[in-house]
Amino acid sequence: MAEHPTTLEECIALPLKEPELLEVTEKAKDWAIMHGAAMRSKTNFSPDSLNFAPFLLTPSSFPRKEFEKAVALQTIINRLMHNVAHDEEFLTTTLAETIKVDEFTANLFNVYKKVLASGFGQRISLGILRSDLMLESSCKENGSNKEENEKPCAYCCWKQVEINTIASGFGHLGPASKAIQSFVLTELDQPEKLKNMPDNQALAGICGGMIRAWEIYNNPKAVIMFIVEDVTYNICDQRFHEFYIREKYPHIKVIRRTLTEVHDTGKLGLAKELLIGDLEVAVIYFRAGYEPGHYHSHNEWDARYLMESSTAIKCPSIHYHLAGTKKVQQALAQPEMLERFISDPEEIKAIGKIFTGLYSLDDNDVGNKTFEMALKEPERFVLKPQREGGGNNVYGLDIPDALRKMSRVERSAWILMDLIKPPISKGYMVRPGGTMPPPLVEVVSELGIFGVVIGDVDNIICNYQAGHMLRTKVATANEGGVAAGLGALDSPYLVD
Repeated sequence: MAEHPTTLEECIALPLKEPELLEVTEKAKDWAIMHGAAMRSKTNFSPDSLNFAPFLLTPSSFPRKEFEKAVALQTIINRLMHNVAHDEEFLTTTLAETIKVDEFTANLFNVYKKVLASGFGQRISLGILRSDLMLESSCKENGSNKEENEKPCAYCCWKQVEINTIASGFGHLGPASKAIQSFVLTELDQPEKLKNMPDNQALAGICGGMIRAWEIYNNPKAVIMFIVEDVTYNICDQRFHEFYIREKYPHIKVIRRTLTEVHDTGKLGLAKELLIGDLEVAVIYFRAGYEPGHYHSHNEWDARYLMESSTAIKCPSIHYHLAGTKKVQQALAQPEMLERFISDPEEIKAIGKIFTGLYSLDDNDVGNKTFEMALKEPERFVLKPQREGGGNNVYGLDIPDALRKMSRVERSAWILMDLIKPPISKGYMVRPGGTMPPPLVEVVSELGIFGVVIGDVDNIICNYQAGHMLRTKVATANEGGVAAGLGALDSPYLVD
């Protein structure tokens, strides 16, 4: 029988009285749309209209100590991923089995090999990373709270869910969530609560990385290019990055192109500079290119190779993209592996503590043991492929069927991960077209910490933590992506 889940106390007393709830929700919806906390509808798409993005009416509680730990660790995670991306032998060995069966990862790896053979046009990479984590309520390291009182907030430690190295979204929507909820708390006559909502400069931090890379490229006429999907639903999150750069640095031009458009209009100049029409590109920021559907034909892969061969600074470069695969993260979670990339024993210990169990499914003794373990106790695990963007994982009791349908070789495209059991809290989830007043539901949250790192194989030029975002989903839902349609914007309310 499942143990009673840990709960986190809400930041204000809930439920609210219905008239007050209705009034503040109406205001918050309008506030969200008018401040760009919005998306285009997937069901009634129009380039001329926006819906507000789903959001939690009030912020969700998060232990202050764990939040501060996550923020402090981000620069170490940045350095770890930078070193991983520049270790050719490690990437090649780790992905050897996966690329035999996962066509998409194989195509990425093929681009990597071709660029290695012809020489990198640009040694410097820009990494805009997001380290996603969840609180683990059945935490081994500390047991429960030191105090023996009846407070319903047991000690929780946090565990790494994944590290995103491409299209790490919500640089705008993270801070926008805090702004909506700050407005709501003030409307509810609770302004004293605002001091427990941490400052969030994610948009400035992420754009700062692009601007620094543009300066390093050192051509005042060159542009920053966003690589975008054919249709962009999460438009505000992308455009606010562009508008921020244009507002603060009007001399820097920003263009948006699809992979197809880069193929049709792009070429290399004499010095390997990337030319799109008559514009030279200093920095390429990928908001697309992380899933197979973005590559319609060989043309888009040619475009990716063209960009990787150029002198433009990529975010991410192809080796950073590969460093973000689940298979690499599973390999990093093995004991002793971190010593290859980090020299400080204290840092190794700190990073080691945040990894949850990650297991290989390769066709060997270790992988076969994992396979048996997954069939025996599937409810303990999540099955993950080498994909970003949400909606791809297999959970719990669905795992045995999924695994039995795969050949031994096909299994190596996947990894198995311990299912994290986060604490539950309550909140009002407000959705476009949702019922009014919004229902009070049990929810769980996932925190993302942004990091920016710039450097080459020998040096790191710049490394900092760059804000955060919080996504919250109904406690019974498996996936939690807001853009994928299952999560909602939120922000942390820090509790001691």
